[in-house]
Amino acid sequence: IRHDDGEGTDLERGTDGWQIYADIAPSQGELIFEKQYNSAFHKTELRDYLNSKKTDTIMIVGLQTEYCMDATIKTAFDYEYKIIIPEEANTTFDNEYFTGEKLYQFYNYKIWNKRFADVIPVDAAVEILKSNLFE
Repeated sequence: IRHDDGEGTDLERGTDGWQIYADIAPSQGELIFEKQYNSAFHKTELRDYLNSKKTDTIMIVGLQTEYCMDATIKTAFDYEYKIIIPEEANTTFDNEYFTGEKLYQFYNYKIWNKRFADVIPVDAAVEILKSNLFE
């Protein structure tokens, strides 16, 4: 999923901020879904794609914990996907009310875990991926 926040922003299409980080860039032939809203499902083809693959479990990682991650997780929950969130695989920034660390802790362990998703150790997430659960 790649976010285009519009002209004049740090995430404007074609800017460095819009690019997918090289270490996690999709392989040749893997799809990129472009989004302009917090939820990766809103006005994208993501749900249709997942349904076409008969996907019932999704692992969600990314930026920004209290915006795109939260909206995507809650939408996926509404669509009845099983959601896995690897620990330390989402992040955010300090704001005028909370530190990024407090936001991370609050969303991962007070809002999402055992309500909307399962927050699990990253090693366990890697083992799930190795087991080909997502093929």
